[in-house]
Amino acid sequence: MKPVRADGGEFPVIILTGLSGAGKSTALKVFEDLGFLTMDGLPPLVMPEMVRLFRTQKDFRHRGLTLGLDASGDDFAKQWPLALGELEAIGARPRLVYVECSAPVLMRRYAATRRPHPLEGELGLERAMEEERRRLFPVRERSELVVDTTDYSIHDLRRFLQEKWNFLKERQWGLRIYVLSFGFKHQVPTDADMVFDLRFLPNPYFDEKLRPMSGKDKPIADFVLGSDEGSEFLRHQMEYLNYILPCYAREGRYRLTLAFGCTGGRHRSVATAEAVFDSLRKSDYAVFLEHRHLDLE
Repeated sequence: MKPVRADGGEFPVIILTGLSGAGKSTALKVFEDLGFLTMDGLPPLVMPEMVRLFRTQKDFRHRGLTLGLDASGDDFAKQWPLALGELEAIGARPRLVYVECSAPVLMRRYAATRRPHPLEGELGLERAMEEERRRLFPVRERSELVVDTTDYSIHDLRRFLQEKWNFLKERQWGLRIYVLSFGFKHQVPTDADMVFDLRFLPNPYFDEKLRPMSGKDKPIADFVLGSDEGSEFLRHQMEYLNYILPCYAREGRYRLTLAFGCTGGRHRSVATAEAVFDSLRKSDYAVFLEHRHLDLE
């Protein structure tokens, strides 16, 4: 029997984990505000038991269940695949959400809060962070959503997760494609699977009339993608994606993040990401668009 809500709909289960200090507690609060029952610090093998428990609730009034995964146990590497197998055996297909952050920012956060890392002790903070990242790598690889909080405030993370949850629930399963624009002078997205450098395209920044606009404005899109270089790049790009995406889907890939970068992340990358997004969303894939550095100077 599948878990159900009071309205008769299916009861979604989210497993939330990630690097300590990256914002997992904040993310749990976001899902709590969205109407989910949340529980944190669960060892892997406890999660199937929690799902079984809530499957017995005939008139459960929460929107879903979000479980915070604890990776601090020495036997995590053995328990995690066993837990996944048990969840699969009972017919549960949880959504995996992974929260991460760059190492320098995590170091600054720990210095500011003066809290110990869960794996810290004889290892020291830096090695504890490396060990946690190593342990959680298999979880990250299976996650449908990877959130990099390096440049996010608490409010940014809240808005991001609210938007992403609405996106995740639109399509039940299959390959999810995340199209990002960014600026190289800020930071290359660490969650990108493929990075495309667009700094060879005509730059509207040097036109004083176009400079205040962004790639979301038609004059910028026409300037960038209406050029010979832009139109040819977009044609070849879509041919490549139309070939490669079905291959990833057949291999059972959970997500694919495509990052398009220019110098500042405002003109060329935004216009191209918008065009790629418009083309892909006409397909059968679930596609999400994010302009990571659009509003940065």
